[in-house]
Amino acid sequence: MPSARQESLRFLTPLGVITTLLILANLLVPWAMLVTLPLLALSLALFFFVLYFFRDPERAVPSDEKIIVAAADGLVVSVEEMDEPDFQLGRMRRIAVFLSVFDVHVNRSPVDGQVKKTIYKPGEFLDVRHPESSTRNECLSWSLETARGPVAVRQIAGLIARRIVAWSKEGDTIKRGARFGMIRFGSRTEVFLPLECSVLVKPGDRVAGASSPIARWP
Repeated sequence: MPSARQESLRFLTPLGVITTLLILANLLVPWAMLVTLPLLALSLALFFFVLYFFRDPERAVPSDEKIIVAAADGLVVSVEEMDEPDFQLGRMRRIAVFLSVFDVHVNRSPVDGQVKKTIYKPGEFLDVRHPESSTRNECLSWSLETARGPVAVRQIAGLIARRIVAWSKEGDTIKRGARFGMIRFGSRTEVFLPLECSVLVKPGDRVAGASSPIARWP
């Protein structure tokens, strides 16, 4: 399966080449340092930021099988009841998490289940804190079929994040806490749960993907 490390190579490889060339330029052409040194500093800063952004730490999934875990790291910005918009699953509870550029951006499955269907929708790239970003932005939605009921997850691209990456596909069986994709450079992840689930978080809480309980099956 693809990984965050492999995704990072798309950026690290050209940055590494540029950094190497700038180092050689500084060594071989000392009089050009006024120009090359600032560029080298910028290149190094970008290189280490990409390494930091694409980190993918291991997480301990709660042992209680009734616990539904966070699908992403970040700040809970919304907990509300609404109609699920993509798979006609009816009235559900939506838990929305905002991911800043400093959060881990690997997305994890909140439940054990099978990927029944995915829907990709092109759209805008509003700041994901905008109230209409959920309906107007580019997104990839996942319908997960579980033994206890349907669950949906939405990956939403934002102002800076303009690339949603899927590592799983329709028909795959996915374990709770397993990696299924990521969104590059700032985004929003939403989880839709049946109404009978007990929500364990509130707006303002910080959560960690795969390890933080966000709800509980009845």
